[in-house]
Amino acid sequence: MDIAPTTPAHRRLATLARQRFVDGMCASLPALDKQIHDFLTDLMGHTGTQREMQQRRDAWLGHQAHHKTWVERLGRAWRESLVQRPVTTPASLRSSEGIGALELVGDDVLENKIIASRIALTVTEHVAAPFDAARQRTQHLEARELIGSDILRPETLCLHLVEQWLEAGLEREHLQLVLDPLQRGLAALMLSQYQALVKFYDDQGVVVQEDLRARVRRAASAPATGSPAAPATGQAGLASQALQQSRAQWAQQQTQFMHTRQAPTAFMSGPGGMASPLVRARQRAQGMMVQLRRLLTQPSTGYDMVQAPPATAALAHALSAQRVQADSYYSGMATLVQDYSPQLVMQVASEVRERSAEFKKKAGTASEKAIIEVVALMFQSILSEERIPPSVRVWFARLQVPVLRVALAEPEFFNNLSHPARQLIDRMGACVLGFDASAISGSALEAEIRRIVQVIEQYPETGQRVFQLVHDEFEKFLAKYLTEKQGTARIVSVAQQVEQRETLAIQYTIELRSMLKDMPVRDEIREFLFKTWAEVLAMSAVRGGPQHADTVAYKRAAADLVWAASAKPNRADRAQVIQQLPALLQSLRQGLVLIGVTGAEQDAQIKVLTNTLADAFLSKTAVIPQAHIDAMARRLANLEDYIGDEAQGDLLLSADNIEMLLGIDASAIHVIADNGAPVQDDMVTWAQQLPLGTWFTLDHNGASTPVQYAWHSQRKQLHLFAATDGSSYLVQLKRLAAYLQAGLLTAQEEESLTLRATRDALTKLDANPERLLG
Repeated sequence: MDIAPTTPAHRRLATLARQRFVDGMCASLPALDKQIHDFLTDLMGHTGTQREMQQRRDAWLGHQAHHKTWVERLGRAWRESLVQRPVTTPASLRSSEGIGALELVGDDVLENKIIASRIALTVTEHVAAPFDAARQRTQHLEARELIGSDILRPETLCLHLVEQWLEAGLEREHLQLVLDPLQRGLAALMLSQYQALVKFYDDQGVVVQEDLRARVRRAASAPATGSPAAPATGQAGLASQALQQSRAQWAQQQTQFMHTRQAPTAFMSGPGGMASPLVRARQRAQGMMVQLRRLLTQPSTGYDMVQAPPATAALAHALSAQRVQADSYYSGMATLVQDYSPQLVMQVASEVRERSAEFKKKAGTASEKAIIEVVALMFQSILSEERIPPSVRVWFARLQVPVLRVALAEPEFFNNLSHPARQLIDRMGACVLGFDASAISGSALEAEIRRIVQVIEQYPETGQRVFQLVHDEFEKFLAKYLTEKQGTARIVSVAQQVEQRETLAIQYTIELRSMLKDMPVRDEIREFLFKTWAEVLAMSAVRGGPQHADTVAYKRAAADLVWAASAKPNRADRAQVIQQLPALLQSLRQGLVLIGVTGAEQDAQIKVLTNTLADAFLSKTAVIPQAHIDAMARRLANLEDYIGDEAQGDLLLSADNIEMLLGIDASAIHVIADNGAPVQDDMVTWAQQLPLGTWFTLDHNGASTPVQYAWHSQRKQLHLFAATDGSSYLVQLKRLAAYLQAGLLTAQEEESLTLRATRDALTKLDANPERLLG
């Protein structure tokens, strides 16, 4: 279709396309509904806890009663979206109106958007290419971007699905139950309809021209002269649209905040501002600490933990004596048992309780008794955590007295979530929660925890300083331990080289642009140097070093190419070109092979260059002063002295380019590269602050996998997660932030270990505050 866009004929065609798309979606709804019915029916036959069995039955009965209503309402909602006009954002949603107005948005609305966003992000993984093709053709016809509520958008379809599920009388928790089969069925349905829509456009002659010439695109590099930037295609183009809904910024932040409820408190240190979801989540944890302090600062009862004086002499003597007794007790225990068992943990927990009772008898003030009781309750909670291997819990028990010393000397232990003693226990606990007893027993991780506890016991008088010291040592240990397995170490090595190579390629491109800024160099030469030869220089520098003979030769080839492309009006220069050209072309071909450009693709690039050099031989190009070329050669020779430390632009990552660039088989690595999905800055900051060793559940391509955060690159552009089955997931920064934002990566622990222990203690004290002085 060659006529200009935005004509009535184009608009009618786009409207017809939407109508056909919605008709196809509605016609397939009964089949999707049957998939849900079959899933629930099959689920009823599986055994489970009484609660699970009742929930499944309720879901099946609810679906039986309301599924027809849901199908009818959803089909009607999708069809009504065809005639709805774009609306402006309500004043109640505009961030500029203030927090008071924004709070008018109900929790149900936010919950709906959370679920719909998660479904949409999962579905778009499967429908990327056909949706992007349909989107581009529709935008071509209408000469504008699709609005946020356009029915062609996956997120709009999913939001209607969730809303009508609830409007039909079905339960939200039952929707969560059928989420996996619903996502699979919906993805298959939408894939077929997007493909049909693309075929319809093809039959009508609607074609969008795409620039596929740019093999590598970087955001930091402006397009070279004569080389227009290529539009985003495939998954990158889809993801850039998939989450762009016409919703207020506050609603987006609220959605993120809802997701952060599943994240450990240690992750909640996001940037400031009242509306920041990470800060607000941290404030929730701080609110619990305030509640604890209020309980523990009761003037009427005579104790004040915040202003508590140092421990009395009798208690201090008891603590010192206990240190010696504990060492003898645990040493004797270790000789009696071959390994640690739950029964042994129960014995240790009983010892912790008795120890606290003895301490309270020695306490001279009400404040001391209160502190002893709270610490005892916290360690009871930690020792009852069955997901921590028994051997580790026994070592944690030995920290009770050192932590009690700190709490008596530094009451801020009860105020500060970042206290070194809390951080150390949280980090050690978070790292072992994903292992069973057999996996942790005798491991280097258990040995390190044992060493740390023994160091703390040896230096009882140094307070939080010793906790901070061993916490820093544990972080260093983790960075090595999590990547020391042969497979993981290999992936880390690869990922480090990928980031280094991409960083250098970006920096070399910037420097080459600077060098050629004032030179009359042909566009073909510029494009080759900026887009291709910068990669050659970067690859060679990664493999051999910036001053390796090959790298130096490739730098010289760049200067020689610019010289050869300069006009040659005299015979001597032409003779020199003839003499040097074979060596130059050989060097160029070797460089192209280094980055995987071979065969016909290599020949095509060389042909473009030789055509330009032929024009220079006939003086059809501009003359470049020899002094400028000599200056360029000198600068290239010492290029690393000029580039900065900070990378600019986006890193290009895929399984294919890992294999191509570094010559390894990347089949064991799940590469989750950036795809243009929009994410909040807060989420990027959160992604950069994830603590190593923490366990998550990763929902990738419809499969949920427990993974441990094992490594991040120096610039934190790449992040590695290791699964217990030996597979690994290499994730780019913004994609990691998108997964956090969409709830596709969730921490396995809602709260840190000591925060959960504090909450348990608070619950017991709320029910029986008299035990503080008992």
